[in-house]
Amino acid sequence: MESPQAVKQRFEIIGNDPNLNRAIEKSIRVAPTDISVLVTGESGVGKESLPKIIHSLSHRKHAKYIAVNCGAIPEGTIDSELFGHEKGAFTGATQSRDGYFKEADGGTIFLDEVGELPLTTQVRLLRVLETGEFIKVGSSKVQKSDIRIVAATNVNMIEAIKENKFREDLYYRLNTVEIQLSPLRKRRSDIHLLFRKFASDFAIKYKMPTIRLTDQAIKALENCSWPGNIRQLKNVAEQISVLETSREVDEAILTHYLPSNSSNLPSVISESKSNKSDFSNEREILYKVLFDMKNDLHDLKKLTLEFMEKENDEAFKEENRSLIRKVYGDSDTKEFSEESHQEQLEILQIPEKKKTKPIEQHIENPYDYAEDIEEEETLSLQDKEVELIKKSLNRHQGKRKPAADELGISERTLYRKIKQYDL
Repeated sequence: MESPQAVKQRFEIIGNDPNLNRAIEKSIRVAPTDISVLVTGESGVGKESLPKIIHSLSHRKHAKYIAVNCGAIPEGTIDSELFGHEKGAFTGATQSRDGYFKEADGGTIFLDEVGELPLTTQVRLLRVLETGEFIKVGSSKVQKSDIRIVAATNVNMIEAIKENKFREDLYYRLNTVEIQLSPLRKRRSDIHLLFRKFASDFAIKYKMPTIRLTDQAIKALENCSWPGNIRQLKNVAEQISVLETSREVDEAILTHYLPSNSSNLPSVISESKSNKSDFSNEREILYKVLFDMKNDLHDLKKLTLEFMEKENDEAFKEENRSLIRKVYGDSDTKEFSEESHQEQLEILQIPEKKKTKPIEQHIENPYDYAEDIEEEETLSLQDKEVELIKKSLNRHQGKRKPAADELGISERTLYRKIKQYDL
């Protein structure tokens, strides 16, 4: 069994981070088996290196190794790419073709960005993992293939499963062994080593002296967050190698090439489910406001009934006088007169009691009367909609087009509602 240091030299892997060494050790140990492996990590951390290590140290090393970028293949053709198709299976299929699973028989397939697979393809892949069997597109013949699958993704698979974007059974079948690669910001001691390696490579490529960083520039390089990870670091090293005439780069020069912490791109704000509106359009919001106003009106009626019942109670009147004034728009200096009392009763549509008889002779319990008011008033969206449609049609002598324009809907929608409500 090769040592991690030998493997790093063989595959040109730079770094001494403990997490990186642990990932390489796991790859070495799992390589001789046929266990499915899932490599996870952010984009640009070098996930494609581990499947190559696993394949080269396995007993399949003399067979084919095929890397497939699942996110780069269109959804309509990915089944054909992976499993092959028969002649005439779809438009443009002028001849039969073997897919990657047949071509890699006896070898290893690396499925990069496996989290981007469509759900229908995930079902097919699950069958291949469990039985080694698959069917070409447009065929009914079952074929077998002896392959090992190593997958990689930068997607949070647990979240994808919760959102029904990835099958849970397939995830656990792929994730027999998980190898996670840390982002570059958690491997700060490796950043300068990687930069020196890239600078040396570009110096040879472009036939120029190698650039060197000052001590302050090295600190600035290591303190950068590097959201694009190793891929971004390599791009910066190439830019500096080509554009800078001086081969010694200080912090001031380096700062122009480093990514800023605050991106100019628009930020994506994820709204929590608890903050999402309960309504899908403005009409429903309007109905909700009207419903709340109805409840407030009922509460006000109850308050007025209480006021009528305790009309002679000066303490009660004084306590609620400010609230009544606020509701009806009375000023602070205006007295609560008999005339304003009469106006309020008319607004609330409550008949004024006779002064000669106590309130109990008319209403044994004022709250029963309020409940009757609530029961008489209904809030049916369908009834209101039918009523509005009838009024609009009557106003326009049965002409649907002007009625539809007035209601703010299409003529076709109005026609459908007329049929629905048998108007």
